[in-house]
Amino acid sequence: MKIVVDWDRCEANGVCVRAAPESFHLDDKDQLQILTETVPPELRAKVDKAILGCPKQALSLSED
Repeated sequence: MKIVVDWDRCEANGVCVRAAPESFHLDDKDQLQILTETVPPELRAKVDKAILGCPKQALSLSED
């Protein structure tokens, strides 16, 4: 599974970073960075929580 970001919706508010810091990071310019594009099984629950918690619904998973 791969993390997909709808960059037009993303506000980089950091909810995903707090839910899954191993997979998401805000850089010095408050731009979202994806640290683990392909989600390993051990991080799936955290990434799912980040996706569900995104207030702008900018995150999803793809089977690519």
